[in-house]
Amino acid sequence: MMIPSEGELFKKILGPEWGKLHPHIQARFDKNPLPGKPLYYTGYLSELTCSRVGRVLGYLSMPFVKGALMPYNDADFPVDIQVYSKRDCAWIFKQRTYRLNARRPVMFTSYMAESPRGEVLEYVGAGLGMKLVLDVRDGNLHFESDGYFWQLFGIRIPLPGLLTPGKTFLCHRNNNANQFDIRIEIRHALFGTTFTQAGVFKEVSA
Repeated sequence: MMIPSEGELFKKILGPEWGKLHPHIQARFDKNPLPGKPLYYTGYLSELTCSRVGRVLGYLSMPFVKGALMPYNDADFPVDIQVYSKRDCAWIFKQRTYRLNARRPVMFTSYMAESPRGEVLEYVGAGLGMKLVLDVRDGNLHFESDGYFWQLFGIRIPLPGLLTPGKTFLCHRNNNANQFDIRIEIRHALFGTTFTQAGVFKEVSA
């Protein structure tokens, strides 16, 4: 069985567009985390914000998807990331540990999977997830959510857009061979930007 990697999935989804990615980004996603041997990244968030509506959504969702929507405003704190696989499992897991200022660390794990229809899906917990559309711009990798869903007994039930935190936009921007920026914005059709994260990261040894 092939060891899963984000790179293999993204290559398949992007097709010829994969070749337009910066070579450093291609190399970064080409690494396959073996079971029991995660890839480690560390960095700092320079920006973590949520609007008033975002704060309410963050607290309401915390019992189900703790860490997916953080109801805090903070800045300049470390974040550790592990990307890992599990034996006989095609999913790619990503565990983030946010070491906020004057708060207990927040840990959040999501996993990425390919649907039978060839879609990129990210699950954040309790059966909740979103479909992601990938795009390459100026050599950098962009993700946009294309609908949220709740999966129950293998059936994906679409969630109305107005009842979600908003559309998610993520950019993975290359700085150099060992450093990259991540920026995430979630924008609601009625309430504007509800959540923002921005930071710089690098790969580290175990």
